[in-house]
Amino acid sequence: MGNGYLLKTLLLGIAAILVTSCTGISLKIGSRSEDPLKEYTLEGRGREKVLVIPVMGFLSDASERGLLANRPSMVEEIVAELRKAQEDHNIKAVLLEINSPGGSTTASDILYHEIQRFKEMTNVKVVAAFMDVAASGGYYLALPSDFIVAHPTAVTGSIGVVMITPKVAGLMDKIGVAVEVNKSGSQKDMGSPFRASTPEEQRILQELIAGLGARFLSLVAKHRGVDSAALAGISTARIYSSEEALGLKLVDRIGYLGDALTDAKRLAGIRDDAKVIAYRRTKYPNDNVYNPSTSWDQGEGLSLIDIRIHEILPILAPGFYYLWMPGTTSK
Repeated sequence: MGNGYLLKTLLLGIAAILVTSCTGISLKIGSRSEDPLKEYTLEGRGREKVLVIPVMGFLSDASERGLLANRPSMVEEIVAELRKAQEDHNIKAVLLEINSPGGSTTASDILYHEIQRFKEMTNVKVVAAFMDVAASGGYYLALPSDFIVAHPTAVTGSIGVVMITPKVAGLMDKIGVAVEVNKSGSQKDMGSPFRASTPEEQRILQELIAGLGARFLSLVAKHRGVDSAALAGISTARIYSSEEALGLKLVDRIGYLGDALTDAKRLAGIRDDAKVIAYRRTKYPNDNVYNPSTSWDQGEGLSLIDIRIHEILPILAPGFYYLWMPGTTSK
C-alpha cells in the first residue's frame, strides 16, 4: 500500500469528521452495512455455485458502532448470507471459511442452529475450512458441516466452556471505595465483581458451566462419531494441531482452501468449473476466496484508529463463552 493511498485515506477521514461534527450531516464514504448484499463471482463459469461465507473473529450477536458506520454482528451477517443463499437454487454447496477462537455461548449456538436449519431446508452441502484458529465456538458452529478441512497450520479444539468474572474488590479496598448492595435474595448478586464468590455460588456456577460443556461434548459425539475414550481426552478442552485433530476425528482432512473447494464441489456432485461466489456490499478489484470482507468498512477502508479493541474487550465482560481466550488477540 503506497504512501499516497494512506494520505488520501487520512484526509478523507479528517474531512468526514469535520463535516459530520460541524454540520450534523451523516456522510457516507464507501459501502456500509446498510447496503444490500450482492453476489460477486470469485472464480468459475458454471451455472451451479459454491458460496464462500467467511467466519472471522470473535463470535457475537452484538453489532459494532464504528467511526463512520455501524457494522452488523457476526450472527446477523452470517444469517443474512444464509437467508440470501436459501433463495438461490443454483447454490449447491457452502464453504465456511473459519478463523475464529469462538465467542459467547449463545452466538455460537445460534450459528450452529442456523447452519443446521439451512442444510435441512435446502439440502445444500456445507464444508468447513479451518484457517489459523477454529477453536471452541469456532469449532462448535462447524459441527453441522458435511466435511471439515483443516489448514496444515490450523489450531482447533478447546471444546469447553469458560466463565469470565472480573474481580475488583482488592483494588477498591486499596483506593478506599466500597459498594453497598441491597438484595432480595442471598444469591441475587452472585458473580458480582465487587466481592469474592461464596463456596455455594462457586458450586452453582460450576454446575452451569458443566451443563454447557456437556452440551458441547454431546454435539461433538453426535456429529463427529467420537468414541467415549477420545471424548474423555477432548473434554479437558485442550487445543489440537491439525494432525492431532485428524487422529481424533475432529476433522476429515488436512488441506488448503482450494482443497476445501474441491471437496465442496465433489460432495455436491457439481462440475469443477462451478462458479465460486461471495456476497459483498461492495466490489473489490482482484477479489478472491481469501478476502474475508463483505463491505468496504470491514476491509482496508477508512480507519483512523483501529486497535481491534472490540475483539479484546469481550473477554473482560461477565458471561459464559465457548472461547479459546489466547486466540482473541490473534490476527
